[in-house]
Amino acid sequence: MSAQLAAAATLSAGTSTGEAVQFWILGTVAVIGALCTVFMKKAVHSALCLAGTMIVLAVFYLANGAYFLGIVQIVVYTGAVMMLFLFVVMLVGVTAADSLKETIKGQRWLALASGLGFGILLIGGIGNASVSEFTGLGQANANGNVEGIASLIFTKYVFAFEITGALLITAAVGAMVLTHRERTERAATQRELAEKRVREGTYLPPLPAPGVYARHNAVDIAGLLPDGTPSELTVSKTLRDRGQIRDVSTDALNDLKALEQRAEERLERAAVEPATFKRSEEASK
Repeated sequence: MSAQLAAAATLSAGTSTGEAVQFWILGTVAVIGALCTVFMKKAVHSALCLAGTMIVLAVFYLANGAYFLGIVQIVVYTGAVMMLFLFVVMLVGVTAADSLKETIKGQRWLALASGLGFGILLIGGIGNASVSEFTGLGQANANGNVEGIASLIFTKYVFAFEITGALLITAAVGAMVLTHRERTERAATQRELAEKRVREGTYLPPLPAPGVYARHNAVDIAGLLPDGTPSELTVSKTLRDRGQIRDVSTDALNDLKALEQRAEERLERAAVEPATFKRSEEASK
């Protein structure tokens, strides 16, 4: 009887066909994304491949019952940290013209030693997982997945958790330092800017708002002057140089003409109706 129970337990603990198909397909995608992260020439492409690998890891977490980790992997790491890293890379810019000369002596050997140490830790973790017994999902999530993760983070892995937080803060500060540019000259005050406009004879008052009143309020549509012609001052110079301005002056002029015609017709009716009423009174007398 005990042998049958052991066999049943082993069979139930085995991997199903769906789990195996999911693992081999998504595992292949994750490995390809990781390799592309390392071997891509452009940093933006590497960041996108790393984001795809993180999404696959989130799917693995969800499939293994770690729902909180899966959602955090998508929202925090893939959605926030990786997108922030991607925007920083796009903002700073990494081109082939960057100097490959070492500014810190021995950094290649230090990187090689760090990679070797990480590989040893990875092999040790995999070996420990293969020889030790696994804790079942029922026992790990006995009081809930969030509570189980919190007990591990703030007890057994609290030091690693704090180191990870310090690493993320350092990365954010480093991104701000890289994107900061020192101002080479003093910023002009509002008074100095106003005096400059007066001396140059440019448009003195504030620029008019874009769009056509009561019809459009988009920034890519020029506002109309009282005579119906579009004003170039109402749209951004950047949009004008890009050719992204929608021209609605013809339609607006036609609408204005139709509006003026209706107004004239109404005024003529208002002028005719009192005279007609007066003549009817005279006839009745």
